[in-house]
Amino acid sequence: MSESPKNNEKKQIHQEKLLELQGEARVVRKIVLIIFIVILLVISGVVGGGYLYIKSALEPVDPDSEKEVKVTIPIGSSPTAIANILAENGIVKNAKVFRYYTKFRNESGFQAGEYTLKPSMTFTDIISNLKTGKVMEDVVFQITIPEGKQIKEIAKIISGKTNFSEEEVLEKLTDPEYIEELMTLYPSLLTNEILNEDIKYALEGYLYPATYPFYETSPSLEKIIEPMISQTEKVIADVQGEMEFREFSPHELLTFASLIEEEATAQVDRDKISAVFYNRMKIDMALQTDPTVLYALGEHKDRVLFKDLEINDPFNTYIHKGLTPGPIANAGLTSIKAALNPADISALYFLAASDGQVYYSDTFEEHTEKAAKYIRNTE
Repeated sequence: MSESPKNNEKKQIHQEKLLELQGEARVVRKIVLIIFIVILLVISGVVGGGYLYIKSALEPVDPDSEKEVKVTIPIGSSPTAIANILAENGIVKNAKVFRYYTKFRNESGFQAGEYTLKPSMTFTDIISNLKTGKVMEDVVFQITIPEGKQIKEIAKIISGKTNFSEEEVLEKLTDPEYIEELMTLYPSLLTNEILNEDIKYALEGYLYPATYPFYETSPSLEKIIEPMISQTEKVIADVQGEMEFREFSPHELLTFASLIEEEATAQVDRDKISAVFYNRMKIDMALQTDPTVLYALGEHKDRVLFKDLEINDPFNTYIHKGLTPGPIANAGLTSIKAALNPADISALYFLAASDGQVYYSDTFEEHTEKAAKYIRNTE
């Protein structure tokens, strides 16, 4: 029995729709294939480009060069600083690649000193040389930067040991272009936090307290300043785990440590002062530490007067809660460690008595009683 014309029409329409769907499916498959090929080409280009870039960076700067370059690696230079020095002198193509290479190969034991290197040297040759160098035996002069010193005081110390005036040293330490250069050299340490408009000196607190030997009569200011920053970077790197646990940035840690440093005396336990500051911040209580007022005033005084506490300055912790915008001085390792490891006490107040002892109190009433008992009236 033959199909009716109506059924034939329906069958024809169904076949046409089926053919149409099959055509659309072929188009979709083509589009997906094209997209896949494009993505694959992009990934291959990125991977290939990255491979070629790393491969090039691992090769000598100029394999045929016989040029000799005098390179000085200062005392206390970190791996980052060494890599930057090599790149600046044209011995390696890329400082980061060299640093990651030494880290991956677990290379260490680099020696400070003067080296004669060539752009034709391989990474293996460079690393070998840096391990065999010897520091020149004759120290021409030394600069000692004590703990708790502010940038103006450090400029005076440097001036006293060199032919640079205090003004020249301070001008270098505050030069925006030089600070930008240092931020490039030490990116993990010198971050944008030091450019906060409330900060008086960007490098305040970043010149590490230590004794620095110099082996030439008239080193440049860069050669004097950068070992101090490099040493700070090294110290911060050594406490990286503790710093991350406390959720501190290097800037916040150095700021906190500077407050402890300026409040501490030879007899006091810095970890207890640290605990008092932590306890205050936990309850949103102002730190109220006198050294910040003196820093805001820009002068040293034997006593902080009540009228001084009213100075409207971001560094005045009697007015503003929390940490200051930046360090108020440099801090030594003891204060840095105290900032990371406060004592387990509940005190909110401490009092440095005239007998050299420090007394801690949980309440203001207790603190007032101890002040009346132990502080001599010098007026």
